[in-house]
Amino acid sequence: MVSLTLAQKGTPLPYVAGALAEYANETKPNSYSVQWQEGASLKGKDKAANSVLIDNGQEFVGSRAAEAFILSALPTPVETAQWIGFAQERLGGSVAFKDLELAFSELDQHLQMRSYASGYAVSVADAALWGALRASAIFQRNLKIAGQQVLGPALTRWYAHISAQPFVERLVAAAANAQTAAKPSGAKVTTDQGSFDLGLEGVEDGKVVTRFPPEPSGYLHIGHAKAALLNEYFARSHNGKLIVRFDDTNPNKEKAEFEESITEDLRLLGIHGDVVTHTSDHFQTIYEYALKMINKGLAYADDTPHETMKEERMNGIASQRRDQSVEENLQRFELMRQGTEEGLTWCLRAKMSVDNPNKAMRDPVIFRCNLTPHHRTGTLWKIYPTYDFCCPIVDSIEGVTHALRSMEYRDRNPQYEWFFPALELRPVAIKDFSRMNFVYTLLSKRKLQWFVDSGIVGGWDDPRFPTVRGIRRRGMTIDALRQYVLMQGASQKNMLLEWDKIWALNKKIIDPVAPRHTALLKKELVPVTVVGGPDVPFTKDQPRHKKNPELGTKQTVFSSLVFVDQADAASFAHNEEVTLMDWGNAIVQDIVRTGDVVTALTVQLHLEGDVKATKKKITWLGQDPNVHPVEALLVDYDYLITKKKIEENDSIEDILTPVSEFADTAIVDANVGLLAKGAIIQLERRGYYIVDKEAAQSELGLVTLINIPDGKAASTASKHKEDPNATKIKSGKGNSWDKPSAKAKAVHPDAALSLPEPKDTCNMYESKHMYGDVAVGKPKDITSMYETHKYY
Repeated sequence: MVSLTLAQKGTPLPYVAGALAEYANETKPNSYSVQWQEGASLKGKDKAANSVLIDNGQEFVGSRAAEAFILSALPTPVETAQWIGFAQERLGGSVAFKDLELAFSELDQHLQMRSYASGYAVSVADAALWGALRASAIFQRNLKIAGQQVLGPALTRWYAHISAQPFVERLVAAAANAQTAAKPSGAKVTTDQGSFDLGLEGVEDGKVVTRFPPEPSGYLHIGHAKAALLNEYFARSHNGKLIVRFDDTNPNKEKAEFEESITEDLRLLGIHGDVVTHTSDHFQTIYEYALKMINKGLAYADDTPHETMKEERMNGIASQRRDQSVEENLQRFELMRQGTEEGLTWCLRAKMSVDNPNKAMRDPVIFRCNLTPHHRTGTLWKIYPTYDFCCPIVDSIEGVTHALRSMEYRDRNPQYEWFFPALELRPVAIKDFSRMNFVYTLLSKRKLQWFVDSGIVGGWDDPRFPTVRGIRRRGMTIDALRQYVLMQGASQKNMLLEWDKIWALNKKIIDPVAPRHTALLKKELVPVTVVGGPDVPFTKDQPRHKKNPELGTKQTVFSSLVFVDQADAASFAHNEEVTLMDWGNAIVQDIVRTGDVVTALTVQLHLEGDVKATKKKITWLGQDPNVHPVEALLVDYDYLITKKKIEENDSIEDILTPVSEFADTAIVDANVGLLAKGAIIQLERRGYYIVDKEAAQSELGLVTLINIPDGKAASTASKHKEDPNATKIKSGKGNSWDKPSAKAKAVHPDAALSLPEPKDTCNMYESKHMYGDVAVGKPKDITSMYETHKYY
């Protein structure tokens, strides 16, 4: 393996060589070992020694020498070679500021209609260009201060996209990790990148093996994403191997459907296991190790009732079955294996300790009976190992060198380590990292299952859920999720994170590529007569994104009759000059009101007016018989719970958000009707939205658009306002998480008033019919939070 060492303070910073090496590792794993070292030079006072590459004892000193060596082994078509030269000559070294500006502009222009510098996928050209820009202090300063306004939308979009590539993330994370390690003790770390220093012992480059062992009993959530990405990071950073192992030891909860969804979510996260295995592949081996423990006097069968066993473990009392003979234990374990009526009353426990201060060490259960057919092995087995028993065994026999898991397992680490000498297995080093906990968020699979079973959410992909699928459906991009998780590093400090930063990061990624569209709320929509408008409506092609021509054009209707929002119309004054966005200025001539509601407006077009001088920039929609606006449902969400940090004894009745789903009907420009599910757009003056359902996919016949938080306080704050007069239900000990509760659905702010509910209203609000009174039935996939009626 070729070694590449990079100087952290080299001139220039050797990011081109590093990016090329890590790109080569993507195409051919373990080609290069890349590490950063403190200092400006790796050879004393030789400033040219900003990198040193060693191949079979031969040294290549300096970034250009290293780059040439790496490129010699990579395919470089003519166009690719041209852009590599552009990166080295036009962006690197001591290039004059004006020349750099010209180079940035040229590159931005080249990327206007392209996702990559050369070809249709990430290439070595992208790696070289990214490295040169990452090393450019001028580019980085402009990116931070002015962004696309100076550098151009295409270049900033491309740079963010390449920055999210796994090979770049590894390089940046390694640099940040080395920088953190170089800080003096007690010094404040200013980097936004979390530390990746877990103090791993026995690390040998090329021999590190990590594993990510999800249980196929649910969907991956954001906490699982952290565990998966960190295990992948440590494997790749040491040129090792990642095992994805499905821990399928509980047939009551596991389904092939969950396994398929986890596989897909990992693929979307850019995580590819070098090996995919199942714990069930090793059931016979694990069973034989259980027999070995019994024969060594290290395990015993126990039929103590569950509650009694729990009480005995808590109080350090030995089970009456603890000193049975080996023969008795073998006989009863055989009854368990056969799944007989008597066997079902027994379990197998490890004989670790009766009164260890760490209660996880008090004779834990390692095998139990279960007659439910397994989704892979069918009815072959009637007994199944616990996670705590099979994990060290399978880790050892599959070659795992470092088991990395979250700190919730810390009390069970001694238990994990106990099994290696007991079973005469090769030991595995175990390290833990903090969980990624968020405010107002539940990550417990049991509690999330409660919401699903209670019908409060539509499923595991509900946009209010912290599952990978849920937050993706809410509009989170995979690039943002990867970047955010790696920013957190492998810290062991428990933190309760706000949602603002991850959504703000997501906004930076989607803003340059989100087409702009228009939406008006249907409620009390205001018709506007435009004096001086066209006699005959016409359409005109307008850019979908003014700063990103690559996104193409949309059709905008111009007519003498347009519509505006009630809120905008109500704010107008006589003779006020306003701007109709993407058209020009107009002067308000007449306002017709019924009470406080504006029912009609007349404006005089004033296109020679200065759009910069007006305070109000208004969205509007024109009318054309041939181009019809589209009806849409604008959906927004609140958190499912009202408490920032949930405690174990919190009752659901106390913390459940009464209403967490909100919807408004709107009309949107006709172009929105052509968008595919999953498309992300910006509705002017409303925010970012993702197409959740096309009109044909909705039983209501409406395009469903889900609001995407942008990281600002208003978008990430809880919308729930607690009624100070509301009576709280005191649950005392315990809670209601274990079973679906009718109370959960019945909680309502006015419940204490005992008022009869009118027949013609719903729980959340009443939608009045504007174009007819034919209501449609509520489809099954819309939650019971609100009713929506069809307007035509």
